[in-house]
Amino acid sequence: MNLRRLNEIGLSRFKEYLDAVKLNPTLLPPVALLDADETSGDAAPVEVKQQKFDSRLTAGCYLHTLLEAAHLPDPSRDKGLWAWLTLFFFDQVCPADGRGHRKLGELARYIPDTGWTKYYRHLLAGPWRIVRAHRDDPERALVVLHNPLNTPGELAEQVMARQEIVTNNTAMATATKLYIDPVTKQRIRGAATKTNGAARRLADFCNQLDVTWDLYVMAADELLVKLPKEFNRFRDTA
Repeated sequence: MNLRRLNEIGLSRFKEYLDAVKLNPTLLPPVALLDADETSGDAAPVEVKQQKFDSRLTAGCYLHTLLEAAHLPDPSRDKGLWAWLTLFFFDQVCPADGRGHRKLGELARYIPDTGWTKYYRHLLAGPWRIVRAHRDDPERALVVLHNPLNTPGELAEQVMARQEIVTNNTAMATATKLYIDPVTKQRIRGAATKTNGAARRLADFCNQLDVTWDLYVMAADELLVKLPKEFNRFRDTA
């Protein structure tokens, strides 16, 4: 199926489904909205294929390639596009359990909220934005992309809420070195807590350091050695 977007009718009906499935978790997704002219329209003559994403990283990379080929003027603000993609990949965005039950999170995970405090929570647009920002080396952003597509995790939520880390190559690479095990590619225990040296503290320290150092030209290893002792627990692993 070629790439499409939900129109206002389609968005309304998709939202009705999301509200309804909270009461009846076995309801099947309304896939008919995807290609019905009443509820959707063409976005670009680029084929979208069903496939299995093993992480937010692979999903973000696929979506980046897809939207680069689509040549859309501003996909980041296209609510209908992201809602359509969410419905297309709904079995991965909100998978059913062994009983056929789906457990939904907040609405912003499925239909984008363009407000600055929630835009990153969309389960597809979020990984796409990160990969687009770090397209020269997406793995430097593994700290926010290591989890399964439907479960971003507390660590990703904390880091993605801090623009001073997300948009900075050095800070993002440092966060990945500190908080992601280089062998398992999974979060190191304690990274998402309120303890010293955890992810919440990294953004605070980067803000302090940025007053006298240009983090945008500093290498991640240079930043690592400048971190105070409270980061030793994670720095030793890195």
